[in-house]
Amino acid sequence: MGVSFEDLEVGARKEIGAHTFTREEIVEFATRYDPQPFHVDEIAAHASPYCGLIASGWHTCSVLMSIFVHKMLEGSTSMGSPGVDEIRWVKPVRPGDTIHLFISVLDKRVLASRPDRGIASMLWEGVNQAGEIAVSVRSKVIFGLRGEESGASGAPA
Repeated sequence: MGVSFEDLEVGARKEIGAHTFTREEIVEFATRYDPQPFHVDEIAAHASPYCGLIASGWHTCSVLMSIFVHKMLEGSTSMGSPGVDEIRWVKPVRPGDTIHLFISVLDKRVLASRPDRGIASMLWEGVNQAGEIAVSVRSKVIFGLRGEESGASGAPA
């Protein structure tokens, strides 16, 4: 069984995966979803304030979400998220950058109205190969409690 509410440790920070961005995937994603010149055109990107091609922030967040799902949520008691509180794109992600996803549990509580589940506040940090934070995301995730008394099934709702 994957992660349940009880497994989340407040204050814990853990690396759960990494991804290396390629020029091709940066351009492909941006062409479809965020076709700003500094994401799709190397000449225009060099003339931009970024002095080169960079990944869309939405691309970076999508990759981090994929890592989060595959490395932490699959097989978990996750019931989804009520939303993202904050996204910060701190440093550009460039072709060849490897972004490591670190997850920290900031706080958690069992829901008074639904004692079979709890909500956790989490901080995601996408850290590049130089150890610099490239992106940070603050969000909440609802997890079922484990055990017969909770009624949690282990399947996403």
